[in-house]
Amino acid sequence: MEKLEIPKGDKAHIYNSLIPQIHALIQGEDDIYANLANVAAALKEAFGHFWVGFYIVKADSCEYGKKLVLGPFQGPVACTRIAFGKGVCGTAWRERRTVVVYDVEQFPGHIACSSLSRSEIVVPIFKDSQVFAVLDIDSTELGSFDQTDAEYLEKLFPQDYLDSYQFSL
Repeated sequence: MEKLEIPKGDKAHIYNSLIPQIHALIQGEDDIYANLANVAAALKEAFGHFWVGFYIVKADSCEYGKKLVLGPFQGPVACTRIAFGKGVCGTAWRERRTVVVYDVEQFPGHIACSSLSRSEIVVPIFKDSQVFAVLDIDSTELGSFDQTDAEYLEKLFPQDYLDSYQFSL
């Protein structure tokens, strides 16, 4: 696949077209970084978000023993490491659920990697019942994300999707 077909319309219509294309794009590729990079690029191209990327859970010398480490992304430079439970990404990791933030300035402990970010959604991605990574998307507009985004973004990597996926970090 060399080109995405992105229809006009509401979010649900775009996601319904985009998700099968993303799945086709990453099917058969066993390099997780290549796949995450293409997913970030596809989402940024389809929606024009300010920042789209992944933070991957990795061993660290911190008290908890792990941190989220910056992975493939599209957008301006970003925070490199995020602690468990810190900011929107760390909260989604700790709570093992998607977090939608209408206004990041109202989110307690928000980590401002860019002052231009106004709203955010973070979706945990699981492997073997553990959070493996989080998908983080930022917008320069307030209230860009809602339950529609959460529902469809969770379909990108369904709960059991990575369980049979063989890769190493």
